[in-house]
Amino acid sequence: MKHRAYKFRFYPTDEQIKLLAQTFGCVRFVYNTILRWRTDEYYQSKAKIGYIQANARLTWLKKQPEFAFLNDVSSVALQQALRHQQTAFKNFFEGRAKYPTFKKKTHKQSSEFTKSAFKYTDGKIYIAKSKTPLNVCWSRQLPSKPSTITISKDCAGRYFVSCLCEFENQILPKSDTVVGIDVGVKHLFVASSGLKIDNPRLTAKYAIKLTKAQKALSRKKLGSANRAKARLKVARIHAKICDCRLDNLHKLSRKLINENQVICVESLRVKNMIKNPRLAKHIADCAWGAFLTQLEYKADWAGRTLVKIDQFFPSSKRCCNCGFTLPFLSLDTRHWDCPECKTTHDRDINAAKNILTAGLAGLAFGENVSLV
Repeated sequence: MKHRAYKFRFYPTDEQIKLLAQTFGCVRFVYNTILRWRTDEYYQSKAKIGYIQANARLTWLKKQPEFAFLNDVSSVALQQALRHQQTAFKNFFEGRAKYPTFKKKTHKQSSEFTKSAFKYTDGKIYIAKSKTPLNVCWSRQLPSKPSTITISKDCAGRYFVSCLCEFENQILPKSDTVVGIDVGVKHLFVASSGLKIDNPRLTAKYAIKLTKAQKALSRKKLGSANRAKARLKVARIHAKICDCRLDNLHKLSRKLINENQVICVESLRVKNMIKNPRLAKHIADCAWGAFLTQLEYKADWAGRTLVKIDQFFPSSKRCCNCGFTLPFLSLDTRHWDCPECKTTHDRDINAAKNILTAGLAGLAFGENVSLV
C-alpha cells in the first residue's frame, strides 16, 4: 500500500469562506509568532527549541486575553502548522533548505486537518467548526478514507482540498523498450529514438497579457480595492500558465512510463542553472525539476526503472558511435562531426543515446550512476 494525495477544487459557502479566512489567519499568526520567538530565543540564549516547547508556547498564547481569537478555530490546524515549522527547521539544519521564512497574507494559504478535525462520510467532507459539507467537485472516487486533508487557497482565489489516501499501485506489464532522454530549452526533451518534444513556451505565450496586467497593477494605489482586483488578475494569469505546464508534463511523463521499462535521464542541478541571468527565465519555464519528479514517483508506482546519470557525464560532447569526446562544444553548436569516425551528430539525439548507454551500463555493471 502506498500513499497518494488527491486534489480537488471546491466552492465554499459564505460561512465557510469566513471560517477558512479566520483559520488561515490564525495558522499564519501562530507560525510567524512562534518562528519569531524561536529565532529570538536562539540569538539571546542559544536555546534550541523543538516542537514540544513550541506547542507549550502555543498553549500559553491561547490563554492570553489578547489572543483569545485563536480558540475560535480548530486547534489541530494550529498544531499542524508547528509540525510543518519543525520539519522546515530540520531541513534547514540538514542543509536541504534555507532558514524558514515568515508566511505572507498575499501568498498561498493552507491548513492541514487530521482525522480528529474532519469527517468523511458518504462522499462528503465536514471540517471542524462547520456544520455543512464542502461542495467538492469530485473528478474521481477516493480509493480509501483520507487520513489527512489539506485545504488551500491559491493566489488566484481558488479553493482546493487535498486528501491523503492509501491506494494499491498497479504494476504495468513488462516492456522491452528502453529510452534515454535529454532535456533542453528549445525542445522539452529529446529521446534516444529521435523523438523530439517541443517546448510549449507558456511564459512567452502569455507574456503580452501578463505584461499588461502587471503594468495596470503597478499603477494602482497601495492598499486600495482596485489594487486587490488587479493583483487577482495577475495571479489568475500565473495560475493559468502553471496549470497548462503541469498538465503537459503529466501527460508526457505518463506516456514515457507506460511505453518504456527503463528510462534514463541526466540528473540536473536546476537551482544552479537558473543563476544564469540570460537563461533563467527559459529554464524555469521548462520545469525540468517537476518533470523528473513526476517520472520518479510514477516509475515507482508502475514498477518501472528510472536511472539518473551523473550531471558531469559528457553526454553532448561524446560520440555515441566511437566514444570520442570533444574537448569543447559551445552551446550554439547543434550539429557536429566526429573527428575519429566522421559521423555527423545531432547534438540532442547524440546526448540522449549516450545517456541511455550510460544508464544501461550502470544497471548491468554498477557504474557511478544514481538508481531510483
